[in-house]
Amino acid sequence: MKLSSYLLLAFLPFSALAQQQTQPAQTPIQRALRNSTVVQQGDIVTLADAIRTALAQNYQIKITQAQQQIAVYNNTLGNAGMLPSLVGNLNNNNSNQHLRQTYLVPTTSPTDRPGVISKNTTVSLNLNWTVFNGFATFYLLDQLKELVRISEVNTRANIEGTVASVSTAYYDVVRQLQRLLAVRQALDISQYRLDLAKTNFEVGSFSRVDYLTAQVDYNVDSAALIAQQLALSNAKILLNTLLVRDPATEFAVRDTILVRSNLALAQLRESLLNNNPLLAAAVLNRRVADLNIKLAKAQQLPTVNLLSGYTYTSTNNQGGNTTVATARNNGLTYGIQASVPIFNGFNQRRLNQVAAANALSAEYQANDQRVQLDLALTQTYQQYKTNLQLLSLEIQNFKITTQNVDIAYDRYRLGTLTAVGFRDVQRNLLDAQLRLIDAEFNAKTAEIELLRLSSTITQELGR
Repeated sequence: MKLSSYLLLAFLPFSALAQQQTQPAQTPIQRALRNSTVVQQGDIVTLADAIRTALAQNYQIKITQAQQQIAVYNNTLGNAGMLPSLVGNLNNNNSNQHLRQTYLVPTTSPTDRPGVISKNTTVSLNLNWTVFNGFATFYLLDQLKELVRISEVNTRANIEGTVASVSTAYYDVVRQLQRLLAVRQALDISQYRLDLAKTNFEVGSFSRVDYLTAQVDYNVDSAALIAQQLALSNAKILLNTLLVRDPATEFAVRDTILVRSNLALAQLRESLLNNNPLLAAAVLNRRVADLNIKLAKAQQLPTVNLLSGYTYTSTNNQGGNTTVATARNNGLTYGIQASVPIFNGFNQRRLNQVAAANALSAEYQANDQRVQLDLALTQTYQQYKTNLQLLSLEIQNFKITTQNVDIAYDRYRLGTLTAVGFRDVQRNLLDAQLRLIDAEFNAKTAEIELLRLSSTITQELGR
């Protein structure tokens, strides 16, 4: 795919894949600005494709999704202690003894019995149900629900952060591609200048110094082209890494950088306060801390357990040294157990104080998170508006420098402008192009960050 300078002359946006037919330029400078191309290898990747791939492959998202699933698994009545516990027990004791007995009564013969077997088997089921513990089970269940919500907003924060990172990296590839085109145009202009200097030197119109200077400037621009190709390669490697694929994968981009100019601070702030996942997580952590206060106070109240059980016992005693040879017993047991905490070395007061301090700390953290997010939003919005102003200014500068370099080339060709003067005009054009590209990219990154802070990025860019 070829990146053409066709839309560069229209200032915004740049086209990464333009193959339109252009009209013949009147001067070599115009031909350089219109017809310079950059070849792209690989399949076309749009921003939507990149985001979709990243959301499916990103390991951090998979980790937070797994943590979210764990929180869902933990959110049960049983984990909150609201259901009874039932335990089954089996004890089976056996013995094989050689019994030797003598008696105090002289008329009783001694006993000598080998292989005396005794068996004792007990089977039991025990039920324990905490029916009251200061409502701690209800507080714990509420806490488990809050932890599920926290895991959900954490997953959303990770998704939104990934969309922002991928979008920024994608537009950086577009930016580096546009910068490569600008350097390519500068090199083409230097080529025209070198050809002109060589021709005039051969016919004696230019000095050897002018010819050598043009050759040096051409080499400088060639080195700049190589450096910019490396910058583009690094940008693609970063994007490939975010997409969790081979960093060396070649791909082409065709999206231009289109910057929105209608973002309003008031609407962004309202969306941030209502939807930002970091702020939502801080508020939920405060709720968890409040529930910890209730859980600590619940330990001061009585605990009531319902107990029940069923036991079956079987005894087979062949030893003959008891009045019972065999026995089988079974029965149901039930009861109630209550305990009241009276004194535990003032630890309960300490637990209450710690829980209250943690709740106050969570409140401070939520307020600080709100302040920091509002600060980030305000600063980013100022950057966004400033970059829009710079973008408008750089469009005008580019328009002027484009006209100026064409005039300067004619003067240089006629010998009324020195090589140094033309080089300055040429550098001004390249600098204006690069500033325009960077201003557009900076405005776009500020827009992306505003969408992330306001938690609208998945709706705006993730579609």
